Amino acid sequence: MFDLTGKTALITGATGAIGGATAAALKEQGAKIIVTGSTQERAEAAAQALGADAAFGADMSDRAAVDKLVGDADKAGPVDILVNNAGITRDQLMMRMKDEDFDAVIEVNLVSAFRLSRGLMRGMLKRRWGRIVTIGSGVGSIGNMGQVNYAAAKAGLTGFTKSMAREVASRNITANVVAPGLIASKMSDAMTDDARQMMLNVIPMGALGDPKDIAGAVVYLASEEARYVTGQTIHVNGGMFMGF
Repeated sequence: MFDLTGKTALITGATGAIGGATAAALKEQGAKIIVTGSTQERAEAAAQALGADAAFGADMSDRAAVDKLVGDADKAGPVDILVNNAGITRDQLMMRMKDEDFDAVIEVNLVSAFRLSRGLMRGMLKRRWGRIVTIGSGVGSIGNMGQVNYAAAKAGLTGFTKSMAREVASRNITANVVAPGLIASKMSDAMTDDARQMMLNVIPMGALGDPKDIAGAVVYLASEEARYVTGQTIHVNGGMFMGF
């Protein structure tokens, strides 16, 4: 079950907790993995730790760099599975948020996913097989103070994915979103004890998620077992946002 032997997966932002766990999980199921980081040095360090087959540094705010990544990754692949995981935050209350901070989050979190998906889809269409899994966020469904840019980008990924899924379904290509809740990471480590406890109080399972929880959902959606699942958002949040 979930045998990905013979498939190649590109995981962006593999230097982070979720990206690294996802890359490791895909490799464990037999996939060849290609990883990216914001610099070549960071990408190569992640590749060494994960046993990746190729690594590319790419600034996701640079459209030319993203377009180059499409060609580089397909030469190393070709890419059958794309995991759009790279993302940034530039948190601030809306009245104080600078235009450049709004634009940067939209560019990295949303526009880069569009450009990568569009570029790599060409090969998937020819081969009549592909999996595009994008890492969203529960914030895209419920919003969050200080994150109008991030919430807008993550909500945009949901609409983008649903539309893309409709366009390519007949070619055996699926597109889905995995939306994490509060996952153990550098971000959660930086929270105060009071803030962390406040979040735990609204999570029915009473605990933070593990990056492997997200990776497991990605592996499923990348597999042949999920061939009939497309245009969906899978929320992995311990029951935090039931009803979405």
